Amino acid sequence: MDPLAFSEGTVFSERRKLYTVSAAPGVRTYGERTPVVGGVEYREWDPRRSKLAAYIANGGQVLPIKHDSNVLYLGASSGTTPSHVSDIVKDGKVYCVEFAPRMFRELVNNSKPRPNMMPILADATKPSEYEFMMSGIDVVYQDVAQKNQADILADNMDKFNARFGMVAVKARSEDVSENPKVIFQKTEARLRERGFKIIDTLSLEPYEDSHEMIVVERQ
Repeated sequence: MDPLAFSEGTVFSERRKLYTVSAAPGVRTYGERTPVVGGVEYREWDPRRSKLAAYIANGGQVLPIKHDSNVLYLGASSGTTPSHVSDIVKDGKVYCVEFAPRMFRELVNNSKPRPNMMPILADATKPSEYEFMMSGIDVVYQDVAQKNQADILADNMDKFNARFGMVAVKARSEDVSENPKVIFQKTEARLRERGFKIIDTLSLEPYEDSHEMIVVERQ
């Protein structure tokens, strides 16, 4: 396994596949392969099932999520990608916000073997609802497929004074009739208006149609 240069040895690649070191050896979250190399169990990270993995697989150059980061993950769903983030932040925490009760039940189950995953049933558009649960947020990761994706990210970054943010913009959730490239440009412009510097943008195709990852830093 070869560590990716920007990841401090937390994300690995081999034969064009991505892996994280399992923080819960012997546990599979979504049926992923778990090869053992040199006594270390790795988890294959499928870019077709994770927008963050798609960003990395497509050559994303900035991963602000480090081994000791506290990450606020908005739109955690059942916990597929958050479980890999849990592997990465072995000395940090992942606060996983999910609004849908059915997905939240699966998220709770997938969090049980991972002490650094904190499932939170809440609305990502209302950070004041879960403010009391947060502590020292470094990165906000936003994967909420609804309108105003830029403001959802910015509101949470402002609330918790996070330095970095990542948003997987789904153009069709903003406006099904608008050209996705225009949606992405508007989203980037709105984030600049909110006081953030764009440090990377990247299409998630072919893994995700009409999606772009935007990485920002507080100015």
